[in-house]
Amino acid sequence: MKKRSAHKEHSQMDEKLSKWNLFWHFPIIWMIAGTIGIILVDALIRPLVEQAPGLVSLLLTLTLGFLAIMVYMLIMKYLARRSIPELSRKGAGVEAVMGALTGLIFIALSTIIIVLLGGYTFQWANDADTVTVLIVSIEAALGAAIVEELIFRGLVFQAINKLLGTWTGLAVTSLFFGIAHLGNTGSTLWSAFALSLEAGLLLGAAYLWRRNLWFVMGLHFSWNALEGLLGIPVSGHSSAGLFIVKVHGPSLLTGGDFGLEGSVVPVIISLLISIPMLYGAIRNRNLPPNFT
Repeated sequence: MKKRSAHKEHSQMDEKLSKWNLFWHFPIIWMIAGTIGIILVDALIRPLVEQAPGLVSLLLTLTLGFLAIMVYMLIMKYLARRSIPELSRKGAGVEAVMGALTGLIFIALSTIIIVLLGGYTFQWANDADTVTVLIVSIEAALGAAIVEELIFRGLVFQAINKLLGTWTGLAVTSLFFGIAHLGNTGSTLWSAFALSLEAGLLLGAAYLWRRNLWFVMGLHFSWNALEGLLGIPVSGHSSAGLFIVKVHGPSLLTGGDFGLEGSVVPVIISLLISIPMLYGAIRNRNLPPNFT
């Protein structure tokens, strides 16, 4: 009787552990757990970054990025129980540089077109501290690129893709990326929609094309960094740049207080970049295994 009772208790314990494991392995659960973990890391270190001087703030940002990546990898390894090829160290530097060059071309071309259409004029900021502006722009862009890409193209996309397929994952992350910026200065329904296309779709397409987060982080980083250096508001966040930007004409052209992302120009250019990326991903069969 004692043996039967012990065996029954052991079976019940195994069943409870099995249910508990299934709970943590469910995509929405590890997505939420990972997102909370990364946000907590950001919330703890970001205030220190903002208070620290010069290069110290940049070092703290690198620490923030490292810890956020560690949280992501631990969640994927122990909760999602999957490999992490999207953060493979092989070719990481090359992918990051390629992504950065893509972002530079995208923002530079968008800005030049708006200037030619009479939307922007630039004047060198004589009182700008070049070193300080560089550090602040790099630090802000780097932190945002790592944290946001780990959450959106990493956790959220992987979870939605696992449950509902690639196209649904791409659509959900794109829309949510725009919605997440609705509270920013100068934000409107149009700017949220525009950001969903030019950022959500472009970054999602870039991930599907290259199948790694380094490329996407590089693209996101150079995008924000160049805007900051030019003195253009980054999704409503203004900071001192190397230039003083004077805005002329309708907000549909200039983006208004929201900045470049609220303009129709980068929306069109991003689509011209995103569509070939998606085509390349499909043609090369470079889509996630559970593509539907």
